[in-house]
Amino acid sequence: MPLALVVVCLAWSSARSDESKPVALKPGDKAPKFAGQTDEGKPWKSEDHVGEKILVVYFYPKDMTSGCTKQACSYRDLKEEFADQEVEVLGVSGDTVESHRQFKEKEDLNFTLLADPEGKIAKAFGVKLLAASPNIVTQRWTFVIDQDGEIAYKNEKVDAAKDAEEVLKVVEELQAKKS
Repeated sequence: MPLALVVVCLAWSSARSDESKPVALKPGDKAPKFAGQTDEGKPWKSEDHVGEKILVVYFYPKDMTSGCTKQACSYRDLKEEFADQEVEVLGVSGDTVESHRQFKEKEDLNFTLLADPEGKIAKAFGVKLLAASPNIVTQRWTFVIDQDGEIAYKNEKVDAAKDAEEVLKVVEELQAKKS
C-alpha cells in the first residue's frame, strides 16, 4: 500500500475516533448547549434558560416505568421548594413528544419533559446509552447547571426515589454560597 494512502487512512481513523469519544463533564465545566422538543411539541433551547435560573437536567430511561415514575413524581412533589430556590427542572429521555405528553398528563407532572429520541442531548452530556432501538434509552443521570452555565453537580448513580431530595439539598447549598 502506498505510504500516502496509509497516512490518509490513519488520519481519517483518528479523526473518527475523536468524534466518538464520550464526553466526560464534571463539576466546573461549562454545560453544553442543547435543544429539543417539549412534551407540548414546542422547541426548547438551553441558551434561553441557562443564566436565568439554576437548571436541573435529569436523564431517565423510559416514561411510565416504575423507577422513572417515582423519580418524576418526587420532582413534582417538591415543585414549590425548587421554585423557592429559583430552579427549573427538566426531565430528558429518548421517548417521543406524545409519550411525554401522556406521561405528564397521567402523573400530573408540573415541569418540562424533553424528547431526545436520537440521544443528541444525552451524548452532549456524556450520559451512557442502554439501548438504541427504536428510540434511545439512557442511564439515569442528573446534572445541576448553575446560573453561570457551569455544571455544579453530576450524579451518575441516581437513586430514583431519592434524586429530587438530594438535588434540592445541592441547590440549597449553591444558593447559600451565593448569598
